[in-house]
Amino acid sequence: MEKPIILLIVLVGGWLCKRVLFNWKRKRRRDYYRNVYLKSAAWKRKRYVVLKRDNWKCVYCDKRATEVHHKRYARKIGREPIKWLVSICRSCHESLH
Repeated sequence: MEKPIILLIVLVGGWLCKRVLFNWKRKRRRDYYRNVYLKSAAWKRKRYVVLKRDNWKCVYCDKRATEVHHKRYARKIGREPIKWLVSICRSCHESLH
């Protein structure tokens, strides 16, 4: 009778630890992305290339593009290929998020 309870406690404890670790890593990654990468020279160059490629127009509504949207995210921040990025206006970007 005690073994199933101990097993249940171990399983729940393991799941909880994994969940806490996952959320902690996700927060660190998000903070780095927002506070470091998006302010870097590498991102500014990539952003300029994408805006220029799309003629400074939103790919969804053809208005003037002021932002760049990730269609997909790479596992390592900063390794996304240009083809995963699109020029987008503020209102379309807000509606996507």
